[in-house]
Amino acid sequence: MKIITTLSVLALFIGCDSAKKTSNTTIQNTTEKITQTVENKKEDQDFINAAEIKEIVSFLASDNLNGRDTGSEGIDKAATYIETAFKKYGLKPYFDTYRDNFKVETLDAFNVVGYLEGTDAKLKNEFIIIGAHYDHIGSGKDVNGDTIANGANDNAAGTSGVIALAKYFSENKNNKRSIIFTTFTAEEKGLLGSKHLAERLKESEINLYTMINLEMIGVPFKDRDYQAFITGHELSNLGEKMNNYAGEKLIGASDVSKKYGLFKRSDNYAFYQAFNVPSHTVSSCDLTNFDFYHHVDDEVDKLDYNFMASLINKLAPVIETMANTASQEIKMHE
Repeated sequence: MKIITTLSVLALFIGCDSAKKTSNTTIQNTTEKITQTVENKKEDQDFINAAEIKEIVSFLASDNLNGRDTGSEGIDKAATYIETAFKKYGLKPYFDTYRDNFKVETLDAFNVVGYLEGTDAKLKNEFIIIGAHYDHIGSGKDVNGDTIANGANDNAAGTSGVIALAKYFSENKNNKRSIIFTTFTAEEKGLLGSKHLAERLKESEINLYTMINLEMIGVPFKDRDYQAFITGHELSNLGEKMNNYAGEKLIGASDVSKKYGLFKRSDNYAFYQAFNVPSHTVSSCDLTNFDFYHHVDDEVDKLDYNFMASLINKLAPVIETMANTASQEIKMHE
């Protein structure tokens, strides 16, 4: 009898242990599935990755383009590359062609301008501009035999953001307001490309809601509670609204930017002058965290592509909200 009882208890423990192992395996499998689902969801939300951003920057900042000086063969190649991307994503040329041509003294210069019409019958008459300059200075002071100023951070980085955002909106096609995507030339000559386009659009009397310019977004800050700043932060409620739309403190203010008047030193400024609407530059670099401004070592390997992808992935739904609010929530401060 005792033997039978002992065997019964032993069988019970073995059965419980087996059930426990089965239960643990089931829990582990379920946990792995949930984790994978979350990771897949995150991947679905991230429409652009670091490798894709690096590929764009690597082309634009390659030695083959010789620093993308205005009027050069290199900047013509860059413009063709951007045009090809816009065409691939289904953007229409805003003018007769993607190129907005003008002269810089004797040089042929051209902004590249694409357009995605809004989906709302009324709101499509309001415009958001997303821009960045794609030119650079061509050459710089010789460093170990290298004189090509590749301009990876300044501003192949910002240009990659415009191309990536063009991809995002062309795939989703849910922007009620119309969006103009543009890359400017002759920024390094005195903001001439943006001045030309702003004046041309002003003459055509477009209803510009806001202008978002991307400039030097290739490196992160290390000691701040935001990922990027906007120039002229105090002039409008754009920063506040961007953070509300993002659900986090994505955008901040830079004392360095204010001290050196960076609001007036990039391509947002021409649109502020022409339209007097919120027109700001988004940047993650106020030169306190990057040592190679207008230097031949502003190279592809100096940038943080994981950071860039993260920032662009967060900017996309923020701008998407801007494009879809029932009223114009972003306003200049009086």
